Amino acid sequence: MVKLKQGTIALGLSAALLAPVSLAQPDSGDREFALAGTGTSDKDFDNSSFGISGDLGWYTSSHMVWGIRQSVAFADVSGEDLSDDFWNGSTRGYLDYHFGGGNARPFVGGSLGAVYGDGVNDGGFAGLEFGLKYYVLDSTYILGRAEYQFFFDSGDEAEDAFDDGAWAYVFGVGFNF
Repeated sequence: MVKLKQGTIALGLSAALLAPVSLAQPDSGDREFALAGTGTSDKDFDNSSFGISGDLGWYTSSHMVWGIRQSVAFADVSGEDLSDDFWNGSTRGYLDYHFGGGNARPFVGGSLGAVYGDGVNDGGFAGLEFGLKYYVLDSTYILGRAEYQFFFDSGDEAEDAFDDGAWAYVFGVGFNF
């Protein structure tokens, strides 16, 4: 019988635990559902907003997913000329391309849809997005996404509106099925 030193055993166990685990990745025909939240506040909590976003997507390949996204946000805004609460929503289609095949899957994509509610001018918007899905289980991932959205009422305004866009950030969890 061969005796192993404790250091050798500990090193072997550490390497096994830290080794990347290859998890199953979505394939053509698979679907995804994600639920994410967002929020902001100024330092005095006078102006705050929070929201929730849900995605339902369909994979056309292991790297490409398209779907529909619904977001709802609440803002509590106060100031010299403002003191009101606003509800806003947006509905949009999206298309994302994923890179790699490991646990960490960065992606880039775009979206097109409509924004509506109390604190915005109802109209259309387009967006560019990037993010990361990190798979913690075979079909469960943690999601981080940033979207640059630009708003317009007609096609003629879309080009000028790009310079006046806004960033939206989300963090959440998703599932493939």
